[in-house]
Amino acid sequence: MAEVQTIAAQARERAGKGSSRAARRAGFTPAVIYGGKDAPEIINVDANDLWIKYLKGGFTNTLFKIEIGGRSEQVLPRDVQLHPVTDWILHVDFLRVGADTRIAIEVPVHFENMEQSPGIKRGGVLNIVRHEIELWCPAGAIPERLDIDLTGLDIGDGVHINDITLPEGAEPTIRDRNFTIATIAAPSTGEKELPEEGEEAEAEGEEAAAEEGEEAEGEKEE
Repeated sequence: MAEVQTIAAQARERAGKGSSRAARRAGFTPAVIYGGKDAPEIINVDANDLWIKYLKGGFTNTLFKIEIGGRSEQVLPRDVQLHPVTDWILHVDFLRVGADTRIAIEVPVHFENMEQSPGIKRGGVLNIVRHEIELWCPAGAIPERLDIDLTGLDIGDGVHINDITLPEGAEPTIRDRNFTIATIAAPSTGEKELPEEGEEAEAEGEEAAAEEGEEAEGEKEE
C-alpha cells in the first residue's frame, strides 16, 4: 500500500475564475474537496509543493491527507487540470475517502525475472498489452503496483488477469473475460531468434558435415 502523504491547504472564501486567478498569482493552486456526506469545499494548496508531488508519478493513485486550519481530510486526486502549453497544474479535484470506501483505480504493472524467461532468452519480445489494470479496491489499501513474474514463459506464452494473485480486497473492474496483460512474441522480421542449446549443437554439426562434403567434392574434381 502506498504511503499517505500530507498537503497543507488554506480555505478559499470565494469560487469562480477571478478567485482562481488570484490564487495562482499568489503561488497557489485552486482545488476542491468533494464526496462523502459533507458539502464540497474549495481550497488553495501551495503550487510548488503540489507540483513536486505530481512529478513523483502515480499522483492519482496516492492517498493524501489535506490539512486545513487544524483539521484534516483524507483524499484521493480524481481530476488534474493542466495548462495546455506549460503542463503546470491549474486545478485539482480531490475525493474524500474513508476506510471503507471502495474505488476504481488504475494500478501500474511491473514485470520481473525477465532473465528467467526462455522465450526472451531466445530473442523473444515482451509485448505489453496493458501497462495498467483497473481495480476495485479499498481506498486505504491501494497497491502501488502489480508484480508479474515472467519465469518460465516461452515464445507464444501470455499472462492473463487470472494468472495474477491480486491484493486482498482487490478485484478487476473487467470481470466478464480473462483478458491478456502481456505476451512473449516472436522476434520481428530482421531479428534472428537465438537457438536453444541442443539446436545450436545440431546446427554446428550440420555445418561441419556440409564443409567436409564440399572439400571432398573439390578433391574429386581435381
